Amino acid sequence: MKKLIAEFIGTFWLVLGGCGSAVLAAGFPELGIGFVGVSIAFGLTVLTMAYAIGHISGCHLNPAVTIGLWVGGRFEAKDVLPYIVSQVLGGIAGAGILYLIASGKPGFELGGFAANGFGEHSPGGYNMQSALITEIVMTFVFLIIILGTTHKKASAGFAGMAIGLGLTLIHLISIPVTNTSVNPARSTSQAIFVQGWAMEQLWLFWAAPIAGAIIAGLLYKYLAPNND
Repeated sequence: MKKLIAEFIGTFWLVLGGCGSAVLAAGFPELGIGFVGVSIAFGLTVLTMAYAIGHISGCHLNPAVTIGLWVGGRFEAKDVLPYIVSQVLGGIAGAGILYLIASGKPGFELGGFAANGFGEHSPGGYNMQSALITEIVMTFVFLIIILGTTHKKASAGFAGMAIGLGLTLIHLISIPVTNTSVNPARSTSQAIFVQGWAMEQLWLFWAAPIAGAIIAGLLYKYLAPNND
């Protein structure tokens, strides 16, 4: 239960901090932080939680990460579903708090609410194929970073920094394409509030990250089994 609470809190913070930076600060006149600021914010949420709850739950904060670690032989099958449920609920809670804050501004309009999308709902107008490739590849690389930096032979104490910076770079690359998911819990939390097109396109932001994570888990298990 302690691990599940930790995952709930961590995913809550990822959504509130990352999506919050996009909804509340990215487009603020003259002082907006833009894509770069949002990318840094997402990286900081993972970086801070890695050191806050990493020793409790492993700080997955992401169903794709949990599945990728399981496929890579780093996580027990019996804990996969409870972790995913906690992450999705934590993300929804984070989006709920964000909605309460954002809706307190006069003239508030929900808009995209930092949801992920493709086609006309992609920030750069990228089609479904581009979105699918982007989400698979970015999640694949994210899992390679996670599996590598948490390997028992890796330098101790630096995993959180590498993972946080890796997520920052992933956002810098892919925000224009899909608004960056690589995390089904993050996508679900925003889509629930946006409804309509966001819920219709949500399948891609579950399928693609999980596919990328599975490929990475299988490959890294071959390259460097954790029992080596």
